[in-house]
Amino acid sequence: MNGFLQNIIGMGDMSDSIIASDLLISTKSGVKMLAFAVTEAATAEARAALSAQLLAAIDMHDKIMDFMIEKGYYHPYNIEDQLHVDMQAARTALQIPLPD
Repeated sequence: MNGFLQNIIGMGDMSDSIIASDLLISTKSGVKMLAFAVTEAATAEARAALSAQLLAAIDMHDKIMDFMIEKGYYHPYNIEDQLHVDMQAARTALQIPLPD
């Protein structure tokens, strides 16, 4: 196993935070794309199917955000706490050696 992977494995809670953040960002992107698709759908059936998927994606976003808030990974209502979390993540990322 190379040093890069060894360092990531040792990050523990930080890895969970990164995975959750990536999932939240992906879900946000999915919500935007589904909302766009609903407005472009050619038939009522397609709009209904896409609308159902949009509601499911919004629900998923809500659950991920609640999880992240509960774990202390995300502070949407406290900019100072969120800045602290983001700065710590940036410092940690800068300490990970790049693969050869």
